[in-house]
Amino acid sequence: MKPIRSTFAVLAMIVAGHTTIQAQDPLPSWNDGKAKQSIVDFVAKVTKEGSPDFVPPEERIATFDQDGTLWVSHPMYSQVMYCLERVPALAEKKPELKKVEPFKTVLSGNREAIAKLPMKDLEKILVATLTGMSTDKFQAEVKQWLADAKDPRWKKPYTELTYQPMQEVLKYLRANGFKTYIVTGGGQDFVRVYAEQTYGIPPEQVVGTMGGTKYGYDKDGKPFLTKEPKLLLNDNNAGKPEGIHLMIGRRPYAAFGNSPGDQQMLEYTKAGDGARLCMLVLHDDAKREYAYGPAQGLPDTKVGTFPQALYDKAKKEGWTVISMKDDWKRIFAFENE
Repeated sequence: MKPIRSTFAVLAMIVAGHTTIQAQDPLPSWNDGKAKQSIVDFVAKVTKEGSPDFVPPEERIATFDQDGTLWVSHPMYSQVMYCLERVPALAEKKPELKKVEPFKTVLSGNREAIAKLPMKDLEKILVATLTGMSTDKFQAEVKQWLADAKDPRWKKPYTELTYQPMQEVLKYLRANGFKTYIVTGGGQDFVRVYAEQTYGIPPEQVVGTMGGTKYGYDKDGKPFLTKEPKLLLNDNNAGKPEGIHLMIGRRPYAAFGNSPGDQQMLEYTKAGDGARLCMLVLHDDAKREYAYGPAQGLPDTKVGTFPQALYDKAKKEGWTVISMKDDWKRIFAFENE
């Protein structure tokens, strides 16, 4: 009888352990509330066989904006920071740029003046610093920059400034059969360098603003691609659903964003049949991250703006607005270090 009792004891421990695992909170960095519950309820609806909202695994697609949705984008986008830091090296190769704006301002080192550069000037810098090199060289340079560069506020690598609550959502959705995609206005090649290591999202599941490339051969006859100053897709605003159709081929069942550049992606997602989850991150925690809107009376900004019109639309359309201050127990994985 002793071996039988031991067997029952082992089985009891296994069952108890399984129950404990099942009962674990998949979103521990979220405060209990409407935002968290909407995620849990949505997953339950679309994954329960027999449910009127059941979604077959092959159709479970979730799309995430990156800047301001998955990681910090304030006071300046990380890719722009990378490009600004490449200007001195570019000016050495092309000395004529030293006397031309906006490169002259960047080379001056005047942070206030650089911060005031309009978007059209930043776009000139992006084009100049992101083209004219092979795709292999670009990937190597981005990897090196990410290894060395530190955010000026937290003194951490940019890839550590991801939002822990959103990392949990990515894992939770994947654990329930979803494929998670990044759909970003940022450069597709830039994000693909680190997306797999940082978010668990492979490069083929990154949809971003696409530049052209040209096929050629080096002196030894080895083929390579050169990045060209030619825009193939501006993956922002209406470009996001266009990019989703082009690169994914399925309408998302869940979409996450934080600014007007994500509005059409959420509209496109919500327009599908059945249960859909649309969420926007509102940056309203000046102490732990940043506070900007200008929705709900928050300070205005030119980076990652969340206007009142978008907030009102979210309420009208039934999209969930995530309050960093109220909905997130912690923002970064390193917060308690």
